[in-house]
Amino acid sequence: MDRNKKIVKTSIIGIITNVVLVVFKMIVGLIANSIAIVLDAVNNLTDVLSSVITIIGTKLANKKPDKEHPYGHGRIEYFTSIIIGAIILYAGILAIKESVEKIINPGETDYSVITLIIVAVAILVKIVLGNYVKKVGQKVESRSLVASGQDALMDAVVSFTTLVAGILNLIWHITIEGYLGVLIGIFILKASYEILKESINLILGVRADGELSKKLKERINQFPEVQGTYDLNLHNYGPANTIASAHIQVRNDMTAEEIHILTRQIEYAVYAEFSIVLTLGIYAANDKGEYGEIKKELNNIIKNYKEILQVHGFYVDKEKNIFFDLIIDFKAEDKEKIKNEISAKIKEKYPEYNCNIIIDLDITD
Repeated sequence: MDRNKKIVKTSIIGIITNVVLVVFKMIVGLIANSIAIVLDAVNNLTDVLSSVITIIGTKLANKKPDKEHPYGHGRIEYFTSIIIGAIILYAGILAIKESVEKIINPGETDYSVITLIIVAVAILVKIVLGNYVKKVGQKVESRSLVASGQDALMDAVVSFTTLVAGILNLIWHITIEGYLGVLIGIFILKASYEILKESINLILGVRADGELSKKLKERINQFPEVQGTYDLNLHNYGPANTIASAHIQVRNDMTAEEIHILTRQIEYAVYAEFSIVLTLGIYAANDKGEYGEIKKELNNIIKNYKEILQVHGFYVDKEKNIFFDLIIDFKAEDKEKIKNEISAKIKEKYPEYNCNIIIDLDITD
């Protein structure tokens, strides 16, 4: 079964399960006059909407690339996660509003053993459903499913607090409905915040996963001709569509044919192992003799700058132009100042040479 079918199937299972829970909880909540159980039912109703949105989002994200969207429509899944987060946010606000009103104007509740048994069964169902949905979501890399699964597990916690409130009311006639409802609302708001934050970050663009970038560099560096991998960029166009670019350093005496064969081999290997489309650029290494002395001097200068994380792409041409890139920490207040200072120190040591420095971003580990 392919990824999209798994997502749709899991979402349908979630819809059916939550519809049943909504009906039972709503009936029990109204009979017992329990705002906590009614809000719990409303919370389950948002899960139904979340599952429906997940199915719609998956269908739209699966559309083939077109001229207007050459990288496909995979990022639609992130927007569906935002919609789910917004629905959960609304449910949280509603829960707090209704609960505050219940605190101000409390009413009598009428719990029974059967009521509490139904709530207990609902908790077990939610735990099983949440773990299942989250596990499938992680397996197929669906943010929407993971969010739905996490929300279901949060519902189990909410239902458990409702069960505790019912036991307290049934045995000791202690009523904490309104306060419990506020607590439920806070939990719901927290869950929505986490979902919204993660989804928005993915749309804005976040730092690539450190483990993945490390594995990619290690795989590329396994080719004997590669002396180092730099400037790795990973662009996410949906859970199943990642495009990458990087520079590799090779001997400066390699022919165009040798470089062509090497880059093709690397790109094929990366795609076969990681399903990532990779484009490579080349840094030619010429750091022997006099050029080697210049590079040593550059390394000595760099040691005095804690803000500089890496120097790479070093090359000196026949017209006495020195080229290299600097990766400077984001925390550095004035990157241009650091660049100009290094350039001046190189010029002072080697006045006949010109420095050409590019400031790179600290994008991947």
